[in-house]
Amino acid sequence: MKINAGEIRVGMLLEYKDDLWQVLKTQHVKPGKGGAFAQVEMKSLNKNTKLNERFRSSETVEKASLEEMNYNYLYEDENNYFFIEPNSFEQIEIKKSLIGEKGKLLTENLKVSVSFYNELPISVDLPKQVVCKIEITDVALKGQTVSSSYKPATLSNGLNIQVPPFIEAGDEVIIDTRNLEYIKKN
Repeated sequence: MKINAGEIRVGMLLEYKDDLWQVLKTQHVKPGKGGAFAQVEMKSLNKNTKLNERFRSSETVEKASLEEMNYNYLYEDENNYFFIEPNSFEQIEIKKSLIGEKGKLLTENLKVSVSFYNELPISVDLPKQVVCKIEITDVALKGQTVSSSYKPATLSNGLNIQVPPFIEAGDEVIIDTRNLEYIKKN
């Protein structure tokens, strides 16, 4: 689908120079002399390289058409995560490198949205919030009066996050999957 250069947004996937690019940053610039343009920083999903490109406002670019499907998480092995489609029971495997650090948040039967490009999985979206259990955390020091003072904690899945002083080992907390930050106690 062709879109105008002014419609490019962060997170979009573009087909450009025979590759698939994810938009990391975009800035609309209107210089005093000459036409307006969009300065776009993109990352190649296939080659893992970055590219800074200028598109004139009159130019069009090809937005990649993605197919999204819902899957449930099953299990993992050394290199892959395995998912099942709940209606057809079709299983797929996705490389751990594609999901990255957020893969530690996967729990059995967790519903995720998988985006496909030409029948290849290119991204996995977790729910916005997940419940995790605190494995280890420091004891809150008495006399810490600064309300914004957070302390380090390790979750049962191995992730390290910052939590408020009143959280203790064994507590269940809700984590934001987009930035891996504490939201609230469960």
